[in-house]
Amino acid sequence: MKKSFIKLIKPGPVMIAGSVLLGLGFNHSGVFAAHINIERSATFSTKTGQAQIQVQGVVRDETGQPVPGVSVKIKGTTTVVATDANGRFSIAAPATTSVLVFTFIGYDAQEVTVGNRTNITVNLKPSSTTLETVDVVAVGYGTLKQKEVTSAVSHVGAEDFRQSGSRNPLDLIQGKVPGLVLTRTSGSNPNSAVDVQLRGAITVTGSSSPLFVIDGIPDANPDLLQQDDIESIDVLKDGSGAAIYGTRANAGVIIITTKKGKAGPPAFNYSSYFRKEYLNNRPDFLTADEYRQKIASGEIKQEDFGSNTDFYDALVNHGNLSQNHNLSMSGGSEKSSYRASINYRDLQGVALENGRKEYTVRLNINQKGFNDRLSAQFNIASNFNNANMLGGGGWESEAAKNPTLSNFNPDGSFRYDQLSTNEYARLFMETNRRKQQTTSADAKFDLDIIDGLKASVFGSVTRDSRNDGAYRYKNSEFSLENEDENFRGGGYASRGSDLSQRFALEPTLQFNKTIAEVHSINAVAGYSYRYELNEGSSASNMGFINDLYHEDKLDEGTALALGKASMDSYKNDNTLVAFFGRVNYAFNNKYLAQFILRREGSSRFGANNKWGNFPAVSVGWNLSEEDFLKDSKTINYLKFRAGYGITGNSGFANNASRVTLGGGGRYLFPDGKYYETYGPSRNPNPNLKWETKRELNLGLDFRMMDNKLSGSVDVFKRTTKDLLDTYITPQPPYVQSTIYANVGQISSKGIELALSYAAIKKGDFSWDIDVTASTLKNTLDSYSNDLFKVTSKTFGEIGGAGALGDAITTYEGGSLGEFWGKKFAGFTEDGKWLFYNRNGEAVRNDQIRTGTDLATTDYVKLGNAIPKYYASWNNNFRYKQFDLRIFLRGKFDYKILNTTALTYGNKNWSGNLLRETFTKHNQIDDTYMYSDYYLEEGTNVKIDEVTLGYSFKLNSKWAKSAKIYATGQNLATITGYSGNDPDFVRDTGLGPGVDNRGAYPSTRSFLIGLNVGF
Repeated sequence: MKKSFIKLIKPGPVMIAGSVLLGLGFNHSGVFAAHINIERSATFSTKTGQAQIQVQGVVRDETGQPVPGVSVKIKGTTTVVATDANGRFSIAAPATTSVLVFTFIGYDAQEVTVGNRTNITVNLKPSSTTLETVDVVAVGYGTLKQKEVTSAVSHVGAEDFRQSGSRNPLDLIQGKVPGLVLTRTSGSNPNSAVDVQLRGAITVTGSSSPLFVIDGIPDANPDLLQQDDIESIDVLKDGSGAAIYGTRANAGVIIITTKKGKAGPPAFNYSSYFRKEYLNNRPDFLTADEYRQKIASGEIKQEDFGSNTDFYDALVNHGNLSQNHNLSMSGGSEKSSYRASINYRDLQGVALENGRKEYTVRLNINQKGFNDRLSAQFNIASNFNNANMLGGGGWESEAAKNPTLSNFNPDGSFRYDQLSTNEYARLFMETNRRKQQTTSADAKFDLDIIDGLKASVFGSVTRDSRNDGAYRYKNSEFSLENEDENFRGGGYASRGSDLSQRFALEPTLQFNKTIAEVHSINAVAGYSYRYELNEGSSASNMGFINDLYHEDKLDEGTALALGKASMDSYKNDNTLVAFFGRVNYAFNNKYLAQFILRREGSSRFGANNKWGNFPAVSVGWNLSEEDFLKDSKTINYLKFRAGYGITGNSGFANNASRVTLGGGGRYLFPDGKYYETYGPSRNPNPNLKWETKRELNLGLDFRMMDNKLSGSVDVFKRTTKDLLDTYITPQPPYVQSTIYANVGQISSKGIELALSYAAIKKGDFSWDIDVTASTLKNTLDSYSNDLFKVTSKTFGEIGGAGALGDAITTYEGGSLGEFWGKKFAGFTEDGKWLFYNRNGEAVRNDQIRTGTDLATTDYVKLGNAIPKYYASWNNNFRYKQFDLRIFLRGKFDYKILNTTALTYGNKNWSGNLLRETFTKHNQIDDTYMYSDYYLEEGTNVKIDEVTLGYSFKLNSKWAKSAKIYATGQNLATITGYSGNDPDFVRDTGLGPGVDNRGAYPSTRSFLIGLNVGF
């Protein structure tokens, strides 16, 4: 009998190097998964003399495509291999009676008896288990199956992400999670952030952003994430689930899980896209020729300077082209696996000198040991970002300039004047760049102590370093018009650095046991320690006599010698510790309960309120497991949920509860020298504490009609007490005139709906529909107590011409986002404003009583700036290898204040004007005025994304999958609003609905992408 040898590649550098070679195609017919078989015969003898059979084969899915990573195990033994990139496997079976078990996520397990066969083909069938039971949901410090969840959690997998080239991870799920509102007030600016709000406003001055947890790292930085590295996003929406995170969970928790290494042959995946953006909705101002005609007709009393300039268009980067490239590799064995990725992004804004180039590397390593009782996981990621921060602004001033002016003098030099800034020239005469590095590293060790009992230790470090530098040339407008004549004509330079570091250590103990086959217990208890350190400095100097060094030699400026350079620095830190526990109990898969308690202390709180308790309880009832529904042909699954939880908000400044010292200025002392003086800059408040939110949630999950229709409904009511804000204090006894205190209360209630429907599934064609909808009412219940009296607050600064104050007034007991002001009653014959007073009489403006006192004011409620309803509608069509996604979303029943029309629709303005000035607003011959005349209906529906893709059928040893796709984003907006893109008008926070006259332009983008697996 000829001999054959089997060598197992042990985890380590050799395995990784071999995996890379395999992924590049250096494979051999005898190399499969983590085994190298040097085959000399179909059978051979073991040490005991028993004949073994070398079985080879291929595993395919329901479409006939090979499936990599399928586990092939000899039943009753520990022998297991995985299929390679071509779906092939090879395994040594001890006898003809051996049974091979094929398992893969999403497919039914199959068992095949070897018999006398040495070559086997297996066709897997999709699992009959529905998505509801397959989906694993991250719930904080662990996971649960969807069917076991009792709180309000929204789960979005990678297959449901938007394909629009995300700038931020949350772009991937916009419109996918009911109750989650994302607003980009800066549009497609690649250096802008996203405003995030979950289930309405929950604070006045505290943090309104949800807590981000990335792979277990609390307060993680989303800048580290690229869309191709994200496995799923889970949103803990209600207090009964978010309470596990205590004082940082008032605004909800967003848990992001990245892709990890899995057992299987080496695999490479490459994805890329290129995106081009075009102006979609620019302000409708007069052209130079139209402006000149208005001057000639006497409708505008301005000067014609003879030029034809489109100042707005001059700021546009018409050649913008963004690109993204991501390469990942993964593989390993059951005991050791890895995944590594490298990403390059060049995001170019539609504005000149506005972009962002970044590189991201990420590595995940998983290792088992100690007889598979110990599991270790390591993650490290780093992002290097170079951002051009100079462009992106100036849109309002350029659109409103006299278009007969020019950016240049007759000799070709830039034209400057004292009345405005030459924004186009600024892009060539200044620099403003940021170099940022964000790095995170974490490790987790899991030890199975006994069956069902596991101890874990998780630790993480994140480091965010920013280095900013700016320079203004000697011939820049700033330098030539410098207010200090000593430095006029000299360059200006500045530098700033910021460093933020976060450390976390969280040991936990987990218990998971099923008793008597009906009692299931899943419990976790742990301790959390977090430390955060922030520090930075900044400096600037003027009067540089040449432009050689820019900001790289700050000491060369002449302002330093005269004591007129600036310098500043800061450093602060905070510590948070907590003890927490959660117990999930299920009886016979019918009755579910979850209990959470977190006790947390923070150095940010006052001396009398260092610790707080955050309990939560939720229950679930799987009605479909009951006898009266078990055999129902209509209802396949039905679960009722109810939960109540308490969370907190500690998102306020460090040392807010303490006395802090500040400089009082330099004074001449008796010894003839000048000294800096110091004094208290903040009143102490030993009673300062976190804001506390109490939330009740009722939910229903269901699947019906042979699982064709599925969804969930949630109804909630939440109340945030002890709101933080600054209040006026008497002097004495207080040193300062204000104090930071807990006083007010905000509440919200709403309904959320998510539906999925498999409309058609016939032959090669399918059509799936996903719908989300939500409605919300937000109220400021109170803002006063026995010590501090505030009956109303104003928000939403109008800005522009006229110094008109705030547009939003919120009264105690009233709804958030209410426009209060004058009620428009028409115009006089000579074009003067008329408004209704409290008696319903139309009077001139000077007869209107202003103010917020409801007993005397003529101001009335004009509408609400917060959409009453949000909805999205996603359609997925598939035909053979083609797929088409059409995604629509909308906001309904709310108002927007058109401040562009308010300022530039009035002939009093001395620059360019809107075309509507001479049509819709032609009656106005009066000063600027805020009233409901400028309030417009904001309701809008967007065709937000259309993606057409094609997946190739491949039968190659070089590539296992390939897909190309094309995406159009923000293709059309159906709305009656005449101002900016309504999607870019803030609808979050306490001052929504006020349009930004200088908003970053709305764009329509087109994207071409490619995904290849090999």
